[in-house]
Amino acid sequence: MSKYHSPLHETATRFPTDLWNDSCSPEELDYALYHGAVGATTNPIIVTHVLGKEMHLWSERIDEMIAENSTASEIDLTWRLIEEMGCKGAERLLPVFEREEGRKGRISIQTHPKHFRNADLMVEQAVRLASLAPNIQVKIPVTRAGVLAIEEATAIGVNINATVCFTVAQSVAVALAVERGLDRYAKAGGDVARMAPVCTIMVGRLDDWIKVDSEKREVILDPGYLEWPGVAVMKEAYRLYRERGYRSRLLVAAFRNHFHWSQFIGGDVVLSIPYAWQLRYNASDVEVRDRMDEPVPEKILQTLLSKFPEFRMAYEENGLTVEQFDEYGATRRTLRSFIQGYENLLGMMRDKMLPNPDMAS
Repeated sequence: MSKYHSPLHETATRFPTDLWNDSCSPEELDYALYHGAVGATTNPIIVTHVLGKEMHLWSERIDEMIAENSTASEIDLTWRLIEEMGCKGAERLLPVFEREEGRKGRISIQTHPKHFRNADLMVEQAVRLASLAPNIQVKIPVTRAGVLAIEEATAIGVNINATVCFTVAQSVAVALAVERGLDRYAKAGGDVARMAPVCTIMVGRLDDWIKVDSEKREVILDPGYLEWPGVAVMKEAYRLYRERGYRSRLLVAAFRNHFHWSQFIGGDVVLSIPYAWQLRYNASDVEVRDRMDEPVPEKILQTLLSKFPEFRMAYEENGLTVEQFDEYGATRRTLRSFIQGYENLLGMMRDKMLPNPDMAS
């Protein structure tokens, strides 16, 4: 009998590659923990998805929140719900957090997606979210304002998870902002040893954007090549992080194929995997072996660089300036998606507060 529960458990046991559950669902988190996960994450789309699947677990509690807060708006109650869901996940992860002395066992909660242009509001909310539990990590988007917010939040001891990131330029900007923040935090007497900042690269969302660009410009090439942009960017960022000794860790998110797991096995990285993909990976016969240092096939890399200026901007360290982060296509698509997810979540709370009288009971 194998000593591993699954391919993911083998990944987490044999290698420095950490697994997170890309959800705050209690049932999904329990599955992930059994298979070796040491963290979890949320965002507006994830929370909406969890409620859609598990409203039976939350309906009564939401009704109580509405009754207990007679003057609260749907916005107030939605954030109470987001925070409560995050705290429940934090409680489940607390044994890991204590065992790993703060280096692992955290759950990420995202700042308000509409505040992506306002560093002050993001930092203010980051402090609020970080106060909810000792093992909260705060997600801040890698926009122009977000880079500033990441440094400021880190400097006051908030563990950050940089999100809405797709490019080497963004990941390096995050690493430098975190380094400045950690130095300031240490100078102020903070315990840097218990800090565990991560920078997420949303590999699948970069793939999505390059595929959209391919359709828009009617580029013809082997369709398999379009499964590699996110992998290439992640591997290049990882090379730079190791070479320069940045104290942030890279995190992979937005899974679309098995490369987004198999190509990063062996790396000192985090893989934040949605439950549905965990099931698929664990049912697969993909060999669990170290591939992190295997390069992207040169023909594929050169084809992507030559045919897609959007990929070149993502892959090259100087492909974007901080001032251009908000203009990048994948950034705009993802911010719009997160904001729409937030609006959908508000709508679900509104339906609980003001049930539609025209609907059959």
